[in-house]
Amino acid sequence: MDKIQIAKEKFEKILEKQLKRVEMINANKEFKNFKALDTITIGVCGGDGIGPRITGEGHKILEFLLKDEVAKGKVQFKVIDGLTIERRAELNKAIPDDTLAELKSCDVILKGPTTTPRKGDPWPNVESANVAMRKELDLFANVRPVKVPEEGIDWAFFRENTEGSYALGSEGFEVDDDLAIDFCVTTTEGTERIARAAFEYAKANGKNRVSIVTKANVVKTTDGKFLKLCNEVAKDYPGIEVDDWYIDIMTAKLIDKKRRTNFQVLILPNLYGDILTDEAAEFQGGVGTAGSANLGKQYAMFEAIHGSAPRMVQEGRDIYADPCSIFRACVMLLSHIGYTDAAGKLEKALDICMYTEKKVVITGRADGATSAEFSQYVMDTVAKM
Repeated sequence: MDKIQIAKEKFEKILEKQLKRVEMINANKEFKNFKALDTITIGVCGGDGIGPRITGEGHKILEFLLKDEVAKGKVQFKVIDGLTIERRAELNKAIPDDTLAELKSCDVILKGPTTTPRKGDPWPNVESANVAMRKELDLFANVRPVKVPEEGIDWAFFRENTEGSYALGSEGFEVDDDLAIDFCVTTTEGTERIARAAFEYAKANGKNRVSIVTKANVVKTTDGKFLKLCNEVAKDYPGIEVDDWYIDIMTAKLIDKKRRTNFQVLILPNLYGDILTDEAAEFQGGVGTAGSANLGKQYAMFEAIHGSAPRMVQEGRDIYADPCSIFRACVMLLSHIGYTDAAGKLEKALDICMYTEKKVVITGRADGATSAEFSQYVMDTVAKM
C-alpha cells in the first residue's frame, strides 16, 4: 500500500477518536459539589521511585489535619498501589485496569511521581501514567502556584492538561525513514474551560491581570484558536486586564526583575505550561518545592511536579527525599474539597519551616533531615498555631 494512503488511514482513526472525545467533553458540564457528598474519598497513590516515601508523608499530614473529619466519617482515605513502573511494564499499560477502577472510586487523589520510560530504558514504551490519568479522568486544568514573597512573585499558572502537543504524544508515526509526524490538538470546549477556570480563579482571589501565553504567530491554527478563544472568554470578566505573550519572550520575562512581578495569572497550552512552570518553580527553590493540582469536573488529582528519582532509591537515599512538593499539593487538595482553614494552616507552616525558621533542613542526603523528620516538624508547627 502507498505510504501516503497508510498515513491517511492512521490520521483518519486519530480524527475519529478526537471527534468522539469532543462529544464527551461537550456533554459533561457539571462540576462535583463536595459539600453535598456524605463522605469524601481521598485516594493516596504512591507511584514509584521516591513517590511512596513522600506521598506517605503527605498522607500522614492530611490524616493529622483532617482527624476530626475522619472521626465523623466525612472523610476517608484509600491507599492505592499498583502504579509502579514494574507493574505497568509487566501489563504493558499506562494504568492497570484494576488500579484505574480504584482511582475512579475516589473523589480526589494525592499522587506520587511515576516513571515514564524513554528510549534506551529497560522498560517497554508505555504511555506516561500522568498523561493517561489526565485523559481517563478528564483532568483538564493543571494549576501550579509559585510564591516568593520577598521577590514580589505570586503567580498562578493554568496549563491546559488534556490537549495541545501532549494529547497524541504516543500516536504520531513515521511516514517513512525520512519523515516523522506528531500532532497538536485544540478544541473549543477544551480551551474555553481552561480559560474560564483561570478567570474565575483571578476573580475569586482578587487578581486583576491574566496573561495568555502561546506561539500563535507561528503555530497559527491551534495556538491561534487557543488565543482567540481565551480572549473571547475574557470579555465576560471586564474588571480583569488581559494581555498575551509568546512563549519564547515569556521565558525571558520571568527572569526579568523589572517585569516578572507584574504577572499574576497565566493561561497556557499543555507543552508551554509544562516548560514554563518548571522554570517558575526554580524561583521558590526548584521543582522539589512545588506542587500542582489537576482539576476536572468530577475528579481532581494533586501531585508533586518532579520525577520519581529512581537513583535516590538505588542509592538508599529515598528516606531523605524532600516532601515539600507533595505537601504543597496537599494545600491545594484541602482547599479544593472545602477545608480552607486547614489548607491555610499547612501553607503557613510550610512557609515557616521552609523559609523562616528552617530548624529542620532537607538536603537529599544523610547530612540533612529525613522526610519523616521534616513532616513531623511541619505538624509540630501547625500544632502551635
